Amino acid sequence: MRVLEGVVVCTVVLLLSLGSCAAVRPDLTITTIKQDPYTMSKGSQLEGYCMDLLSELAKKLSFKYNVHLVKDGSYGRQDESGAWNGMIGEVVRGEADLAIAPLTLTAAREKAVGMTKPFMQTGISILLRKDISEEAGFFDFLTPFSVDTWVGILAAYLGTAVCFCVVARLSPCEWSQPQTEKNSFTLSHSLWYTAGALTLQGTGPHPKALSGRIICCTWWLFGLVLLACYFSNLSTSQGSDSNSLMVKGFEDLANQQEIEYGTLSGSSTLAYFKNSNNPTYRKIYEHMERTKSFVSSMDEGVRRAKEGNFAFIGESVSLDLAVARHCELIRVHEVIGMRGYSIAGTLGSPVLKNLSVAILQLSEAGELSYLRSKWWASSCMADPAKASSLQPHSLKGMFLVLALGLGLGVLLAVLELTAKSRNGAGEQRKSCCTVLSEELSQRFRGTTTNEKRSEETDKEKA
Repeated sequence: MRVLEGVVVCTVVLLLSLGSCAAVRPDLTITTIKQDPYTMSKGSQLEGYCMDLLSELAKKLSFKYNVHLVKDGSYGRQDESGAWNGMIGEVVRGEADLAIAPLTLTAAREKAVGMTKPFMQTGISILLRKDISEEAGFFDFLTPFSVDTWVGILAAYLGTAVCFCVVARLSPCEWSQPQTEKNSFTLSHSLWYTAGALTLQGTGPHPKALSGRIICCTWWLFGLVLLACYFSNLSTSQGSDSNSLMVKGFEDLANQQEIEYGTLSGSSTLAYFKNSNNPTYRKIYEHMERTKSFVSSMDEGVRRAKEGNFAFIGESVSLDLAVARHCELIRVHEVIGMRGYSIAGTLGSPVLKNLSVAILQLSEAGELSYLRSKWWASSCMADPAKASSLQPHSLKGMFLVLALGLGLGVLLAVLELTAKSRNGAGEQRKSCCTVLSEELSQRFRGTTTNEKRSEETDKEKA
């Protein structure tokens, strides 16, 4: 019996040892290529977006790995004989289990190796210097303020002019004898006076009553702040941005002759234009082929774009990195040929499925976005931010002050007229409301008649 138990124990121990041996996975051999910020050297170590991504995937799937740089420094192209070079070639030949880099997912590569779900989306765009701009538009002087702000300024102007006109009629200090005197603050003069004050040009006569002077001072303050904001925003908005570029997209690029343009030689971007049936894209390819305006590296394309009069066509994420590192460059908004960067592995490898699931999990958890913001951080943060068109809420404080000033001025004018009516009611032995109604009638309803009479009297005297 003891002998049988010993045999069983030995069998169990043997099976466990075999299982543990089978569970030990060999380290994965991973090939990559140096490209900022995906893979960079830091002493004897490698760092970058791809290295951080690889570390996160290893944590999720519990595997170990060894990374080496591709021997020929190439991503992977197929020659005429069908052989692959670069990272794709190493995976095809079994020299590496995986290739992690900004590898574009293409049909040709998909036939040679297995590809995971994309860990980053990219496309094709254009890189330019910021000072390559078009002529200023006829109405560029309106750009410091938004349309809503201009509407608000117009409403404030008309409202202030009306308040000047009303206060000048209500206040007895401004217009003491409506039966005989001519009111100088007509609606047309109020509009002229308000416009002159806004442009810092004095136009008389000025208000004499306290109520009118309060409105006048409030409008002056509003005008000073408004002009200061306008000229400040106008000067800072003169810098070029993507809205003032001569080249806003590939259509503009193909239809102009002033700016030279090119792309990376032998890249998938060049293949996209070469194989496209779009007339605009074919025109771009034929121009690049005719002028031989290709560049040998990404760095050369960025350098030529910085020198000016050259538009570099490349993958949008790489161009975004160049914009983040070189403040004089800008990428146009148009992006075509959307594609993805994927990890390559041997055909039929079971690890690719697990990697795809892990990539999707990292994307849903926001880890991929965090890595993108980490390695694409802009070095242009210290530059003054370009001013955008001021919105009404940016000046809401001054609009509020103006409204309070107008309301206070009108209220004081009403109080001045009420005080005069109360004094007149005692002398005329009438109620205050009756006298106030008569005053209002004389100052508004009879205004036109009184002014005509005054004009007729002046003519007779002449």
